Amino acid sequence: MPTAIALFTRDLRLRDNPVLTAATRESTEVLPLFVLDDDIVHKTRHAPNRLRFLLAALTELDAELRARGGWLVLRRGKTVDVVERLAAEVGASAVHVAEDVSSFSRARETALWERLSDSGCHVRTHPATITAVDPAEMKPDTGRGHYAVFTPYFRRWIETPMRKPLPAPAKFTVPAVLSDPIPELDELCKAPGSPGLRVGGETTGRKLLSRWLSGGVAAYDEQKDQLGVEGTSGLSPYLHFGCLSPVEIVHRTDTGTSGGYAFARQVAWRDFHHQVLADRPEVAVRDYRSESRSWRLEPDGLAAWEAGRTGYPIVDAGMRQLLEEGWMPGRARLIAASFLAKSLKVDWRLGAAHFERWLVDADIANNRLNWQWVAGTGTDTRSSRVLNPLRQSDRYDSDGAYVRRWLPELAELPDETIHRPWRAGLLASTYPAPIIEFNGM
Repeated sequence: MPTAIALFTRDLRLRDNPVLTAATRESTEVLPLFVLDDDIVHKTRHAPNRLRFLLAALTELDAELRARGGWLVLRRGKTVDVVERLAAEVGASAVHVAEDVSSFSRARETALWERLSDSGCHVRTHPATITAVDPAEMKPDTGRGHYAVFTPYFRRWIETPMRKPLPAPAKFTVPAVLSDPIPELDELCKAPGSPGLRVGGETTGRKLLSRWLSGGVAAYDEQKDQLGVEGTSGLSPYLHFGCLSPVEIVHRTDTGTSGGYAFARQVAWRDFHHQVLADRPEVAVRDYRSESRSWRLEPDGLAAWEAGRTGYPIVDAGMRQLLEEGWMPGRARLIAASFLAKSLKVDWRLGAAHFERWLVDADIANNRLNWQWVAGTGTDTRSSRVLNPLRQSDRYDSDGAYVRRWLPELAELPDETIHRPWRAGLLASTYPAPIIEFNGM
């Protein structure tokens, strides 16, 4: 049997990886390859959190491969050029790669097909590797190319049969190909990252998943929006980089419980955004809805929002957590995004860019379509909704625990003023006055 290349992209794992399973089943030798693509490195050179996480994930992936007799072959350059050279070097008959939905991913697949078609090396793409359900399977009966509303999508999604998780290959036979070393972060990016960033890969992610499913998920439905507790899984970075399989996560989650059902629903939201982007790739940069909106130029407001200095503690706490950890819970993201796009009326693309600078789990489908949902230009059926940060504070951080954690200058305020510090008469040198007004001040 011939040699195959298993090209890793956003599927940095051995377990439940259709790319690896197919490559090892059909070939005696498998070359596990990851390309640090020059174009991606250039685009993320100001996103050190994602790059740092990527390098940690590659390190764990290499360790997992070595435990099974193989190793990760890492090369730098243009993906298509690297694959073409290695395919010729090892006489590969096939290149296996996960299907993805971004314009970049689709262009990469097309370029691989075009470049390798004359050499007898076949390109095989594998759906439901990055998502739990193949976006191409999720078509509404109306004839449209995607579901535009989440609720009917979820009803279809939860009833769609998913394949069973695939085991990791027991061993690998890798052709004698040298690998470049996994680089240090400063070789790729000089921008400073978040000091409290948590990193890992498949090994770390699986430990976190087991811990979550054996404990925290039970209370997820009640606690997922409560900012003062650790009510969410924190697994989104591992899903973004494919260190964990969404299929396996759904398979291992007990959807018969309220917490498990609510958690699976969040995985479905991720798939929902991917199927929208698969059909409408332009919405990564353009409004999903063609409503006319007038965005304001608010450089001072944008700067205050980015720094966590808006004068609204619930907004500022989320933004400071973002800077410190490269992550923030979903409720904090919604509150912060609504403040910028709906209240300051700043273009959602500027907010999305800031999130992509700092969020370790930021990808095109989820980050940008969530921003559009909040901004009223996306799939939200109530496009006019505005999240009042004071009401959000009272509901989701009633005792001020989240604010006290991330705004130490307010830690000594009593509960009745923690979300309205102007009532305590604080000096602006201690904490800024609100930059805009809301009902309930």
